Amino acid sequence: MLALESFADEVCGTLARLVAYVGMLALLGILALALWQQIGGPASPEPAESSRWAIADEAVPIYALRLGNQPDKSATYTVLRHPEGGRKDVIRWGEPAERRPLAELEIYRPGGERDAPADPAADPTADLARRMAVEGPTAFEAAGVIDSKFGAVALLRPAGATDGPRGCLGFLKGVHNPELRLSGWSCQGVTGPVSRAAIGCMLNRLTLLAADHDTGLSALFTRAEAKRATCSPGMSAATSADWVTSADDPRLRGAL
Repeated sequence: MLALESFADEVCGTLARLVAYVGMLALLGILALALWQQIGGPASPEPAESSRWAIADEAVPIYALRLGNQPDKSATYTVLRHPEGGRKDVIRWGEPAERRPLAELEIYRPGGERDAPADPAADPTADLARRMAVEGPTAFEAAGVIDSKFGAVALLRPAGATDGPRGCLGFLKGVHNPELRLSGWSCQGVTGPVSRAAIGCMLNRLTLLAADHDTGLSALFTRAEAKRATCSPGMSAATSADWVTSADDPRLRGAL
């Protein structure tokens, strides 16, 4: 009987020591995890949340643009803001139910977020592919260059696509003084030259409403207006193509 009680006491003691040992290991693990997060471990959810763009309902539009062949009621103007100071003014044309609007122009003024590789806007081509719903490692191929009041603008089209009434062309234009990025696309035009001219007209018609005390932005548009070409709604396709230069359509000179 004494032997049995001694054995029971020994088992209880062993279990107590085992529980204490496991508890100590758990405590050490918690302390190690806390130390790892303090000295540079995985980021907490808060920075991830702060990297997101959000619609700024209170923001006032600072640009204006009207496509000659599209009614004003089909256009939407959205302002996106970033906690680090970036701003995107996005103008779209087309019915809201459409998966991809007929045309889009985004004017991006970067802030501190431009230095964050995880931000969707960090890679201009990838960002444009996402907005155009173009997928694949080689989403785009070069589609030439057009002239505009902001200078030469690179054109892109989905890889393997051909010019035609259903074709869409994307475009990218970076400005360094002040730092600005123009991007978007157009699905207008029945031929390559007309599609390219439609994008050129879109950029040439872009005007500044209010610079919000941004003297650099005001100076940019003042310089650009001096280079703006005429682009009236009644301009013929041949005339529109006169100021288009691309790999597919060589530059032509003629009356503007």
